[in-house]
Amino acid sequence: MDITSAPTGPEPVEENRVTTGDAAAPSSAPKKPGRNLPAAIAVGVLLGAAVLVSLLTVRQIFVGVVAVAVAGGTYELAGALKRGGDIRVSLWPLLIGGQAMVWLSWPYGRDGQFAAFLVTILACLVWRLRDGANGYVRDVSASILTAAYVPLFATFAAMLVVAEDGVARVVSFLIVVVCNDVGGYTTGAKLGRHPMAPNISPKKSWEGFVGSVILGTAAGTLAVMFLLDGQWWQGALFGAALVCTATIGDLVESLIKRDLGLKDMGTLLPGHGGLMDRLDSLLPSAVVSWLLLRLFIPA
Repeated sequence: MDITSAPTGPEPVEENRVTTGDAAAPSSAPKKPGRNLPAAIAVGVLLGAAVLVSLLTVRQIFVGVVAVAVAGGTYELAGALKRGGDIRVSLWPLLIGGQAMVWLSWPYGRDGQFAAFLVTILACLVWRLRDGANGYVRDVSASILTAAYVPLFATFAAMLVVAEDGVARVVSFLIVVVCNDVGGYTTGAKLGRHPMAPNISPKKSWEGFVGSVILGTAAGTLAVMFLLDGQWWQGALFGAALVCTATIGDLVESLIKRDLGLKDMGTLLPGHGGLMDRLDSLLPSAVVSWLLLRLFIPA
């Protein structure tokens, strides 16, 4: 989930969102950013403000924020699969099942989450029967991937806020992911010269990753120590782990878009692309955040 996108030029390989084309060839002419940076910053601030308001007023509202994001992300991913690969996921079972996963996780925790996930898979298997055998395995597999990738992963973010110190847990999770983006973008834009995964995301550099590790680990250490009363080493591990999962999330979503031949998952957010282009690093990081904080700081 990077802040903006700037094409690769002859100098640094910038840490950011990849386009679906190949890495740009060296050129002496400066290139303009591929994203509208002011719009991207404005949208990012508004989204962050909405999350903070939900957390600082009635924390249960954050579950609703997650539910809205799940519905939007599921719909967008289903549309991208249809546009790019003519893959027909079981949209209605996914939308309804995704909401069940999120809302049942609040009172019933993992039991409610997992039960809703299993019922959603069963519903997808049955829903797709009406369209016959042609492409059945492909479509059902994509439906199961969508159910796990968007609502199931997002549910862990909702479960973070359930604990008494849930607001601090969610804020710690979000701070590290944001610092991962900021550290990666600023360092990669200035120093990036060695692509991390040129066949997947030509503009993501190892130098940018180092910047993400430094800032993300520092943020994790401070957040766990001062917001959750944890140990410094727990915070360092938390921050470093989330940098890794956020980076993996970026690469996975980039690979999906490349496979589908798409630049963005959608056009919902000005300056950012689609909603999934914002959720890509958050989704796997939510899973690891919940696991590590549950291990380090029992509720």
